[in-house]
Amino acid sequence: MAPSFDWWAAKGTAAPPAAVVVKMENPNNWSMVELEGPTADDLFPLTTADGAGGDSNKTARRNKNAKQLTWVLLLKAHRAAGCLSYLAAAFLTLAAAVRRRVAAGKTDNDNDTGVITNRPPENLTVKSRIYSAIKVFLWVSLVLLGFEMAAYYKGWHITAANLQFKYQSVLGLFDLLYSKWVLIRVGYLAPPLQFLTNACIVLFLVQSLDRLVLCLGCLWIKLKKIKPVLKGGAADLESGDGGYFPMVLVQIPMCNEKEVYQQSIAAVCNLDWPKSKLLIQVLDDSDDPVTQLLIKEEVHKWQQEGANIIYRHRIIREGYKAGNLKSAMNCSYVKDYEFVTIFDADFQPAPDFLQRTVPHFKDNEELGLVQARWSFVNKDENLLTRLQNVNLAFHFEVEQQVNGVFLNFFGFNGTAGVWRIKALEESGGWLERTTVEDMDIAVRAHLHGWKFIFLNDVECQCELPESYEAYRKQQHRWHSGPMQLFRLCLPAVIRSKISIWKKANMIFLFFLLRKLILPFYSFTLFCIILPMTMFIPEAQLPAWVVCYVPAAMSFLNILPAPKSFPFIVPYLLFENTMSVTKFNAMISGLFQLGSAYEWVVTKKSGRSSEGDLTTLLDKEKKHHRGGSEPGLDEMKEEIEQQERRDSKKKKHNRMYTKELALAFLLLTASARSLLSAQGIHFYFLLFQGISFLLVGLDLIGEQIE
Repeated sequence: MAPSFDWWAAKGTAAPPAAVVVKMENPNNWSMVELEGPTADDLFPLTTADGAGGDSNKTARRNKNAKQLTWVLLLKAHRAAGCLSYLAAAFLTLAAAVRRRVAAGKTDNDNDTGVITNRPPENLTVKSRIYSAIKVFLWVSLVLLGFEMAAYYKGWHITAANLQFKYQSVLGLFDLLYSKWVLIRVGYLAPPLQFLTNACIVLFLVQSLDRLVLCLGCLWIKLKKIKPVLKGGAADLESGDGGYFPMVLVQIPMCNEKEVYQQSIAAVCNLDWPKSKLLIQVLDDSDDPVTQLLIKEEVHKWQQEGANIIYRHRIIREGYKAGNLKSAMNCSYVKDYEFVTIFDADFQPAPDFLQRTVPHFKDNEELGLVQARWSFVNKDENLLTRLQNVNLAFHFEVEQQVNGVFLNFFGFNGTAGVWRIKALEESGGWLERTTVEDMDIAVRAHLHGWKFIFLNDVECQCELPESYEAYRKQQHRWHSGPMQLFRLCLPAVIRSKISIWKKANMIFLFFLLRKLILPFYSFTLFCIILPMTMFIPEAQLPAWVVCYVPAAMSFLNILPAPKSFPFIVPYLLFENTMSVTKFNAMISGLFQLGSAYEWVVTKKSGRSSEGDLTTLLDKEKKHHRGGSEPGLDEMKEEIEQQERRDSKKKKHNRMYTKELALAFLLLTASARSLLSAQGIHFYFLLFQGISFLLVGLDLIGEQIE
């Protein structure tokens, strides 16, 4: 019996509906189709006395409705075709990118330029251990995926409850092998995997709790409007001759910084501080003669402008940045200065930087460090810089500020900070034992009782790495160095005279939880355990661990950078993708592998803020009136010619083997999750695998020369 449409009608006579116009959106510019709406005849059956007219009307209406239904189906088919064509185009674009990467033949195992190390070359066997382990997991997962797919199509659904029955009933070689595998899986593999899973979940929850406490502390600071207060009074900032103007030494360490040396030197020379109370040291470790000559000439120009600035170049370059700073502090004239300010080569301090930082030392003899926060001139340059901005905004806004207010201790960021020289000397000065000399001196100063202040409202502009290669090398150094330092300073922390609470904070929170546990569980839980649970389903990983808690933590991380909320999902995926680099760096530093002692100069692009560009333009004419060193004009012509030749060279990307291996592992696991219909796990594995694939093919960030 045909369905009745009486429920469509309202009481009384209704006006016929209007025609429906449907626009077909598709890449082939199909025409618009007008679908005629149903009429009253369509809605209300008409009958005649003999019934013959009714049958003919029904047939006509049926044909008319069938025609309209055909148009609707064609519309839906067209939309599906458009979606499929879009996906096909995206797939072809990705395939073309893969072909280009493979044809280029450059991987992360190739030799890098810009690597500074005093250690012997790293054993390639040691370096590839983590990659080999990932490859083993990948090949095993591929074999297991084949087993599971064959079992799925046979209609088996073997679990621990019906394992013995199935094992006795199956026949054949493959059936026997699969049943043996299930027995091994249930009896030997699932228990240790579940134990490791539970341990990582506990570490994950502890770290999430720490993150929540930090956010609550930051909220309390904002609600109570807590800020560091000048003991001498805020009037010192505006005072004239009677103001607080101690002797300040400014240091600019650099190494082959051809892109940024001009803007950094210009910004420091424009600091609003009495010239008789200020000395600027340009500490050049460049091994490129052209770069040395250019920096020396820039210093000479500013000397002619009246700036109290000197140029120092080391003949024997040892100890990286720490060795450079240590050498500069050994100069005899340093004893005349009370404070030292450090700016890396890409930093551009505002003219009032010293006026807003140095007065905090007045009448505060226990204060050893005043740290300003960073801001970034290129934070919106590409997706990579946007994601970095999220991380660093949380680091400064939350971690540094909360630790500074409640603990008077945080890690020195290596730049944009003012040190009391007495605090540096009493803490042992700069040491060359790690690649994180800034964190090293901060820990030793804290153990000697010095206090720190973080100024969240004082910003110093700098650059973010715009290529994944540069960012990857930077993160390796930032995560291997703390583990080196932890091994070296743990005995000193235990023997120190600070309170037990401060010792616990430094050992557990500062080092173990945030520097060791975080990269360990991020890599192990989401990149290894999660895909393995797809092939060993007896080990369970709850959905709230995979989805809800990470989403909540990402939401907290992105709060200090509210404009980055549209990137919350890419941020979560990218952080998990970076876990392989951070885990590798953590292991290298903890066990003193060769790569832990690499120092790679982060590639700069030379971007400046608008204010800095205006300053440089104002000074340009004055600079040209000054004399140049002999041969510099010819050298500049050679540089311009070289730059023109370099501009014609094609930029290249690299393929990263660990990331690619993990991408295929996660995608294989996502295919396995389809067989068990695990929704959350499937989507996470799929998108995480795609994220690893994009990073492994270097499709994020700028290309490199």
